[in-house]
Amino acid sequence: MPAPVVPADPPEKAERNANGFGLSTNVSRARLVVFAPPSDVKATGAGCIAVPGGGFGRLADEHEGSEACEWLARQGMTAFLLLHRTPTTTHPEPNAGPVQDLHQALLTVRRRAAEWRRDPARLGVLGFSAGGQVSVIAATNAPQFPRDAENLSHKPDFLLLYPWRIYDAERRALRADIHPDAGLPPTFLAQMADDTASPPRGSTLLYLELVQRKVPAELHLYEKGATASACGGVRGGQVSDGRRDSRRGGTAPPAHQRSDRAGPPRLARPWEPRGIAGV
Repeated sequence: MPAPVVPADPPEKAERNANGFGLSTNVSRARLVVFAPPSDVKATGAGCIAVPGGGFGRLADEHEGSEACEWLARQGMTAFLLLHRTPTTTHPEPNAGPVQDLHQALLTVRRRAAEWRRDPARLGVLGFSAGGQVSVIAATNAPQFPRDAENLSHKPDFLLLYPWRIYDAERRALRADIHPDAGLPPTFLAQMADDTASPPRGSTLLYLELVQRKVPAELHLYEKGATASACGGVRGGQVSDGRRDSRRGGTAPPAHQRSDRAGPPRLARPWEPRGIAGV
């Protein structure tokens, strides 16, 4: 795996935060967890890679990962949870390693499309928060590692994004490492107007870049919610921000009611994923 490197010591750790959400950190080896459609759901042949957020210091790989993949699988898609290397907060560019991991993931899924019974030309990316930043940068930049002589695209066929910090306040523009002229696929953007961690200007500018280039795009801008509610996950059919459900007034289950997380990631789900693939 090309640099930057995340050391294997300390070992990978899975835990829960105060809101009961599962998190992983010290991920030194990137990999994919595969979620096939359940047996009673007709497979569509499409696929989607979920890239969790976590601010590059950890991975929110449950409510922004496995739960999203379960939902996608129930829609007939083959879903892939990308556990990218983290933490990278001390690296010169925290997104560099995760972007490489996503490029490798896109190539790996296309290379093994027949094995996973999916269409290599219908592969998208779902990026949450920091994972949204990684997704749009990966979509507009070439891989920074040697590639085999194979005719496989490193680009996603569609993007579903809640991106974190894609606006550069000093430049008053999108981040310099986002290159819309490199080509973007059809894109869905979700954004909270009151998100102080990632103001809506970035998503708005990206949407305008897409419209200018006549790329199919949607921007859904919500008045309230901040970062947490946009990436809060699904609890029993309710969208939750980890504190209080914005639709029905419910609360997310406390940590003691959720499955324990210790040692390697153990993701609770109604069926087991098909397997784990190295990236």
